[in-house]
Amino acid sequence: MNYRQTLQYLYNKLPMFQRVGAAAYKANLDNTYALLDILSNPHKHFKSVHIAGTNGKGSVSHLLASILQEAGYKTALYTSPHLKDFRERIRINGKMIPEEEVVSFVERYARDFERIKPSFFEMTVGMAFKYFEEQKVDIAVLEVGMGGRLDSTNVVRPELSIITNISYDHTDFLGESLEKIAVEKAGIIKKHLPVVIGEMQEETTDVFLNKAHEMNAELSFADQNLSIQRAEKFTENDQPKYLLDISKGGMPHLMEIELPLTGLYQLKNLITTLQSVEILAQRGYNISPAVIFEGINKVRENTGFVGRWLILGKNPTIICDTAHNVEGMRHVLSQLGSLQFEKMHFVLGMVNDKEIDKILQMLPKKAVYYFCKADIPRGLESSLLKRKAEKFGLSGNAWASVQQAFDAAKRSASPNDLVFVGGSTFVVAEVI
Repeated sequence: MNYRQTLQYLYNKLPMFQRVGAAAYKANLDNTYALLDILSNPHKHFKSVHIAGTNGKGSVSHLLASILQEAGYKTALYTSPHLKDFRERIRINGKMIPEEEVVSFVERYARDFERIKPSFFEMTVGMAFKYFEEQKVDIAVLEVGMGGRLDSTNVVRPELSIITNISYDHTDFLGESLEKIAVEKAGIIKKHLPVVIGEMQEETTDVFLNKAHEMNAELSFADQNLSIQRAEKFTENDQPKYLLDISKGGMPHLMEIELPLTGLYQLKNLITTLQSVEILAQRGYNISPAVIFEGINKVRENTGFVGRWLILGKNPTIICDTAHNVEGMRHVLSQLGSLQFEKMHFVLGMVNDKEIDKILQMLPKKAVYYFCKADIPRGLESSLLKRKAEKFGLSGNAWASVQQAFDAAKRSASPNDLVFVGGSTFVVAEVI
């Protein structure tokens, strides 16, 4: 098989949560352990950092990987989902796994897939771990797919566990309350190993404190240790950036950090990342302030990071963001509200297992909507999305594809207008 044929085999043969939803979910790690056993347990042969959370875990993963890479460590990065190319999920020092490695892995273990019947995600975890072992990485930054306790990545014994924050997402699987969701995320906390929690939240703090006590794990809350004293926006080579001063315990700590990720929520993610770097340094990793500055500033170049508050054009301003749950959308809408424009054109698509009504009632009623469906089975039909949105006072037309909706928005927008694309990672993927 060539690379294209290999991907078709994987998509057609193995259930993929991002595409089909609940049918791909496995409520245990049996398949993961069975697959890793066949692969000779590669996860036991490299060091790792394990990152969970409702929002921000992808951003923190990329920021941390970029810093470790700048520090001279051969750094692996495992994330999901991908936007354009499956290989985005598996990188070493920013370079995607070669196509021939994907083909070779699938050909070598196809019979085992037939017997074990792993999900797409389980297979991808196995592929990533085997590749990282074979390439002798110094450390792997591993992003949890969903939850934590039962996620296929939760077989590692990491140098550090990180939980960015807790909000409502995947409630059918993780629970209907923040406390229940936190219990699932806390499942990545390991005995005698440190854990960083990004945000202290009233509903979840005791969950994490109790789990850390049970595991005898040193716990720190990033936002209780570090804070942002100054955040100014500036432009460099037509790209917006933040200039930040960070304090620790109320005292100046890291001054004039340049952060090229300009979503307001990235400020929280940066604090979580910096606290995590501090813990890794305590564990013997050689990470100087200069390395931290360079790793943050070069995160896009080093890791291929895209999709979060990405500016695609000017006159009209075109922005996309992969926020797809209530909390993520709240941050995005807050930042949209701070922008100057005449009219907003909102290209909106969603998947059918999200809290659709809760998100729709948050959206601005003065915007013109271009309802669409991403080209995946989980996508909500654009006509149905339009009907649901109308109940909340949102008006616009339904389009047959994301591209048609995007093209229509651009045609309708005046130079002083704003075009925003969002609601689903998969809608953003088709636009960029």
